[in-house]
Amino acid sequence: MARLFARTPSLVSTGIIALALAGCQQAQQPQIPPPAEVLVTKVEATSVDLSDELPGRVVAYRVAEIRPQVGGIIQRRFFEQGGTVRAGQPLFQINPAPFRADADSADATLRRAQATFARAKVQVDRLQPLVSADAISRQSYDDAVVARDQAAADVAQARSTLTRRRLDVGFAQITAPISGKIGAANVTEGALVSAGDANALATIQQIDRVYVDVRQPVERFEVLRDALEQGGSESPPLVDILSAAGRAHPVKGRILFSDVSVDPGTGNAVVRVVVDNPRGRLLPGMFVRARLPRVTMPNALTVPQQAVTRDAGGGAQVNVVDSQGRVKPRPVKVGEVVKGRYVILSGLKTDETVIVVGQDRVQPNTPVKSLPWRDGAAAQR
Repeated sequence: MARLFARTPSLVSTGIIALALAGCQQAQQPQIPPPAEVLVTKVEATSVDLSDELPGRVVAYRVAEIRPQVGGIIQRRFFEQGGTVRAGQPLFQINPAPFRADADSADATLRRAQATFARAKVQVDRLQPLVSADAISRQSYDDAVVARDQAAADVAQARSTLTRRRLDVGFAQITAPISGKIGAANVTEGALVSAGDANALATIQQIDRVYVDVRQPVERFEVLRDALEQGGSESPPLVDILSAAGRAHPVKGRILFSDVSVDPGTGNAVVRVVVDNPRGRLLPGMFVRARLPRVTMPNALTVPQQAVTRDAGGGAQVNVVDSQGRVKPRPVKVGEVVKGRYVILSGLKTDETVIVVGQDRVQPNTPVKSLPWRDGAAAQR
């Protein structure tokens, strides 16, 4: 009996030790983490238009410097500075009194010349039957004919002078030759102006349509022109115009291939783009950026820009999810960024799956839980 009680504590101790060892073994087994969630997308072939974004300067479609054609004192100004004027609208009034007096004098001279011509003509008509009857000498008749012709010439000269004087009366009122925005007036009422003044009275610029002059390497321009000729396109390519703040102009421009020049200093081609400007957002002298088309890639492979990472050497790479759901880093060669997507030149194939969001949560050859990526999805997670 004493021996039985002596063995019982040993059995209890042995059981406790066994349970402790089993617990330690369970604690030493590693916990497998769940696969990381990533957002993925499939590589698809799509048509991509490559373009060059170049600086340009806005130029008014038409510019008219208002200058007087006659000299005199400015009496009135008919426009608001900085406003819009239409073609034919009066702008300035020069004192017309001297020109009207000159016109009246020219009119009187014309009347006198007409009277002289009428008398000379009557004289010739009277002498013609007399010379036929040898009642007067031939010389007298010839002198009358010459006097008549000279009187006719005097009438023509006087009529021309009167027309000129009447034009001066009309020129005393200066009108707008084109419609557009008129700037500040350089003269005020009471100023003396003349036709030979160096400074214009004001300047009108038509800006409902404007030009954008863009400088581009000649080689790029020739590539664009050759591509259009090979494609058989007769319509000029459309050009996006961006403001200094990056906002796109609501109307696209058109390249004027007939208005291209080469800067002899830089060797760049100055390409002129015409743009409709209905709201007047583009102002002359403003610097903008023009996105000129260069080439079209009909079957380009693209991935979102955030799907491309850099390795230790600075090379571009993407994380591809294979058929078993594991991550495989893949070096790629990237081209330009078009609308937030890299053009992949080599390294990927169509229908391969790449990780867009979650590269920082994965390791090579580890399984992942793939979720579809859409634009804006990254901002929501």
